[in-house]
Amino acid sequence: MPFTLDGKVALVTGAGRGIGRAIAVALAAAGARVMVNDLDADVLNETAALVPGSAALAGDLTDPAFPQKLVDAAIAEFGALDILVNNAGYTWDNVIQKMSDEQFQAMLDIHAVAPFRLLRAYSGWLRETAKREKAERRRVMRKVVNITSIAGTDGNAGQAAYSSGKSAVIGFTKTMAKEWGRYNVNVNAVGFGIIETRLTQVMGPEGAFIEVKGRRIAAGIQPQVMDVIKNVCPLGRPGTPEEAAGAVLFFCSPLSDYVTGEVLICGGGMHF
Repeated sequence: MPFTLDGKVALVTGAGRGIGRAIAVALAAAGARVMVNDLDADVLNETAALVPGSAALAGDLTDPAFPQKLVDAAIAEFGALDILVNNAGYTWDNVIQKMSDEQFQAMLDIHAVAPFRLLRAYSGWLRETAKREKAERRRVMRKVVNITSIAGTDGNAGQAAYSSGKSAVIGFTKTMAKEWGRYNVNVNAVGFGIIETRLTQVMGPEGAFIEVKGRRIAAGIQPQVMDVIKNVCPLGRPGTPEEAAGAVLFFCSPLSDYVTGEVLICGGGMHF
């Protein structure tokens, strides 16, 4: 491996399954100590068992008080926070004439508001630490990676809410790169195409669902739609969670120390 994350502390949201779990495992394999978070405590504990030396805190990122609690817990556990990956999210789709205010707001809350609150919570410790390091004539690079989607860059029919939230992530990323460059923080985003997770599983005859805060939400992709996706994707297949994690790992590593405010698309060459 051309780099190491030894001595670094990372926080990964939405780490209970899929891409988030793969990111946490990859960061730990590179040497980082990892705080993992998910709404679902049971699957989060499964992730923690796979990540040596990790700590876990389950909780709802859309609760206004929880982001500060999560950041404080990571710093209390490990004494620092060098890498923050805003990965938590889900899809709740419909065409606009059938979409409720609740649906639209839910997508903004998890994809745009929660990352904002997490970075705001992180800002106090970060600013004081960066000022101290500057006085000591030390440059310590830290990393924020926000997760977006090709639905956010290209739009996608049936995903007005999700694509709006993911588009907001891009503007937020570029702004925070400009605000936090003075603190030696690289702020970048990774935009995913179709990655093999429970949200993109091929639906069976009875459909597929996810549970979010007591609500049963349809998930998955119709078999015929997956066939179309495979045909329009230059690589001809969905990506794996491990491949998705690789793109994030680049932005978490010293390899990206002079890259900030960028959006890397990890989608097998596919665009909507």
